[in-house]
Amino acid sequence: MAESTAKPKDIDEYIAGFLPEVQERLQKIRETIRSAAPESEETIKYGMPTYVLEGNLIYFAVYKKHIGVYPVPEGDAAFQADLEPYRSMKSTARFPHDRPVPYELIGRFVEFRIDEHLARAAAKGKSG
Repeated sequence: MAESTAKPKDIDEYIAGFLPEVQERLQKIRETIRSAAPESEETIKYGMPTYVLEGNLIYFAVYKKHIGVYPVPEGDAAFQADLEPYRSMKSTARFPHDRPVPYELIGRFVEFRIDEHLARAAAKGKSG
């Protein structure tokens, strides 16, 4: 968990608040998201790293036993099968601290999320 209860001002500060081994995982998740969503902007919302692309695209946060990434996109059947061991609730994926992080799966997660999110944003634009 974070060493400070103060809300971080940016993602660098958020990551710096954790133990080195957690920082390494967070930095790799950050790089994975940035690679999959280079047009997105990084910010902090609700005290969590958030990526914005025509609205809030994806969040991640550290908890005592895992790193949560959400919201979970629909994706295809193969993606859903790969994600199933990490799904904790309908909209959350949990990556336990005591297991390797599947960065490639997170990259696919972000790609599916972009497609889903931008389609919804476009539909809202057409209906408004």
